[in-house]
Amino acid sequence: MRVLIVEDEQRLAASLAAGLGAEGFAVDVVHNGTDGLHRATEFDYDLVILDIMLPGLNGYRVCAALRAAGDETPVLMLTAKDGEYDEAEGLDTGADDYLTKPFSYVVLLARVRALLRRRGSAGAAPRLHIGDLELDRGTRRVARAGREVALTAKEFTVLEQLATRVGEVVSKSEILEHGWDFAYDGDPNIVEVYVSALRRKVGPGLIHTVRGAGYRLAP
Repeated sequence: MRVLIVEDEQRLAASLAAGLGAEGFAVDVVHNGTDGLHRATEFDYDLVILDIMLPGLNGYRVCAALRAAGDETPVLMLTAKDGEYDEAEGLDTGADDYLTKPFSYVVLLARVRALLRRRGSAGAAPRLHIGDLELDRGTRRVARAGREVALTAKEFTVLEQLATRVGEVVSKSEILEHGWDFAYDGDPNIVEVYVSALRRKVGPGLIHTVRGAGYRLAP
């Protein structure tokens, strides 16, 4: 899952990015509304965490512009304000949820997962079956032939990307785009490391290499 954080408090933004990154999310961060709108428009995200009080365009205007353009990406609004009017205004512009600062990171993570589950229920199934492999996107658990498989957060992200496109060839660049943040400039062959680990843990006969093109998940 790829998340965009638009937050001008740099310490808070860095903290949120670190926490979500540890959970397996690919996280991009910008610090003003203009850059946030540009990034959200130009790139494909699964969720936007959007502060209201931003330099440039405020969060209300960013959210309204996204919705006016037909972008239905879930938006979780953050604000230091507190009051029914502020919450109503945020939701009226098209935000999906609202969280007042200061907040617990555990609560934010729960809200993030709830929004992603809600989006998944309207699109891709939350539980995927590929042969004898079962992948539960809600609980982030994986089992093969009834045996639970312990995966790291990033391993799950890579497997999920393949599982949601079962039978299709998924390139390294597509896996990197969805599983690593925008600023990643390391070796793209890192994908091979995670695919190798998945084959070792999940077992043979599922993840196939298509030489020169990428990987395909198929029983």
